[in-house]
Amino acid sequence: MHASLQPGLTARLDYVVPTERTVPHLLPESDHFARLPAVLATGYLVGIVEWTCMRALDGHLEDGEQTLGVHVNLSHQAPTPPGSTLTVHAELSSVDGTQLTFTVHAHDDADTVCQGTHRRAVINTERFHARLRTRTAAHADPAQPPRSGTSPNGSSEQDQRFGNRP
Repeated sequence: MHASLQPGLTARLDYVVPTERTVPHLLPESDHFARLPAVLATGYLVGIVEWTCMRALDGHLEDGEQTLGVHVNLSHQAPTPPGSTLTVHAELSSVDGTQLTFTVHAHDDADTVCQGTHRRAVINTERFHARLRTRTAAHADPAQPPRSGTSPNGSSEQDQRFGNRP
């Protein structure tokens, strides 16, 4: 992480909601979703919020680093129909080691659509992919027991999953 990765970084994203990002399109295999109104789906809203937070980090990560979303605490307060512009504001409010917390707010032309927080973890991309290969291999080998809790080196399960150092 660059020294410039400090609270106060911001990003804004203006997103015109296409029909393909509405509730009936969220999981096409689900009849439950297919019957619901054609408004921006919460699942897509979360992705748009994550995208905005990632944009705030542009230029502030080292080569070989990325971030992954690890916690979402968002309201979805108002429906946004297709064709409307959703404006998302994100501000990096806290940096705690590799944990980055953002305060977010989104609105459309009519109302506040979303507010809350989103946390992302900085990962070493190479280590993450190595751990993912190990995890994929472990799922292919039913004789290998699942891992849980804290490892002998003191790193937490979340740190291990995301390739972070203890």
